[in-house]
Amino acid sequence: MLEKYGHGGDIETAAKRYGLPPKSFLDFSANINPLGPPPGLLALLKEELGSIIRYPDPGHRAMKELLGSRLHVRTGQLIIGNGAAEVMALALLALAPRLVGIVEPCFSEYAELSRKFGAAVMSVRGNPENNYKAAEEDIASLMQKVDVLFLGQPNNPNGVQYPAGELVRLAEAAERCQTHLIVDEAFIDFIPKQQRQSLLSDLERYRHVLLIRSMTKFYAIPGLRLGYGIGHPELIQSLANKQVTWSVNGLALLAGEFCLGRHEAYEEETIRLIAGQRDLLRQGLASLGCFVCLGEANFLLVRLPEHQTVAAVQDALGRRGVLVRSCAMYPGLTERDIRVAVKDAAANGRLLHDMKAVLEEEC
Repeated sequence: MLEKYGHGGDIETAAKRYGLPPKSFLDFSANINPLGPPPGLLALLKEELGSIIRYPDPGHRAMKELLGSRLHVRTGQLIIGNGAAEVMALALLALAPRLVGIVEPCFSEYAELSRKFGAAVMSVRGNPENNYKAAEEDIASLMQKVDVLFLGQPNNPNGVQYPAGELVRLAEAAERCQTHLIVDEAFIDFIPKQQRQSLLSDLERYRHVLLIRSMTKFYAIPGLRLGYGIGHPELIQSLANKQVTWSVNGLALLAGEFCLGRHEAYEEETIRLIAGQRDLLRQGLASLGCFVCLGEANFLLVRLPEHQTVAAVQDALGRRGVLVRSCAMYPGLTERDIRVAVKDAAANGRLLHDMKAVLEEEC
């Protein structure tokens, strides 16, 4: 298994295992925009390298102003983090839950961070027949028992969204139960705007709801680490009180401010590329005998054909310089489940070609 640290994108582990140069891998194990960063960003960062002699703005003011304008929220409703993971950690530090609820299968950091900060974890399972979405009544029941509940929207690793009506009912239940609902929207930017299911427009009504978003995936800057949270000002302030000063570096803030500028063509091209290539990749994998979840994000949850295992297929692909994410460790999934990112046509074609060869070899 390549997920030594519990996540995809571990090129160093793959390079050591397969004896290949790190840059030679085609990495489907991390879900990053295949277009790369917005045009002009790398040139800006090179130009601004000299700014590392100055401390970054501890109040993240310029980025908050830009975000607030884009999202139509007040700057007091925003917190900027060193990746979405830091915002999750700040929420757990600020709220100090004794019991955290999760909906499995889901992003492993929900449970891992919760346990690191001293909370116990309780879960409900998604239904395989419903693309691993959990029943609304099961989530609502869990909410009554826990202090904090994490919900992926769209969820990782299956890529599904919960309908807006369900989200509203869950948010209202959170207010009644005094439970904090943390909705992880790290991949929502890859979904066309009219199809996004979010509580963002109703957030003023909910004091116990926190939305968390990532900029590293959509804008292809995972090495810089940048994310943010949106919530009631009192909730946001409680997170800010736990944040280490200067946790977000100056180059990350510059990149964030640049990305929040006028890049409509890049954003539209990304969404169009992902939608089209996701459908083609799903069809191609299905033609190889795989079952593919009907996700809406920039990745696909794939069940390999019978008698195939993640361990064998991941290793055979790795030796060919192609990396996929094992999902065998996700509660509720199996030793036949993998996750693959959606990339451009050439990369996806390479994955399908090599997957076909590997599956034929393993038969």
